[in-house]
Amino acid sequence: MSTNILSLNHASFIVADLDISLVFYCKVLDLQQVDRPDLGFPGAWFQLGAQQIHLLQLQNPDPIKGRPEHGGRDRHVALNALALKPIQDALKKAGIIYTMSISGRKALFCRDPDGNTVEIIEQV
Repeated sequence: MSTNILSLNHASFIVADLDISLVFYCKVLDLQQVDRPDLGFPGAWFQLGAQQIHLLQLQNPDPIKGRPEHGGRDRHVALNALALKPIQDALKKAGIIYTMSISGRKALFCRDPDGNTVEIIEQV
């Protein structure tokens, strides 16, 4: 264990259209958006306990197509949740495909509109 690095502060995702991404992160995942300083480009910050997710509306150097079908085989951020069912219901209602964890854990993987993978783990 590092004696100097304490914890994860935030994870960032590149997005093509902030308005479309806000629907996914605010309406589907129900994340709490917080104030963000003017950094000279569009973006959004979301608070999750002591950590944050940052969206950066920038040109994406990564391909969206050709990524693994199951998000667990791609780089991703993992979020803890009290229950998966409300999230599954919201994803289905929004027409967003997700896969369940192949490890047997109560976890799912979905992708945002830009192909970024989000894992959501039910905390029992």
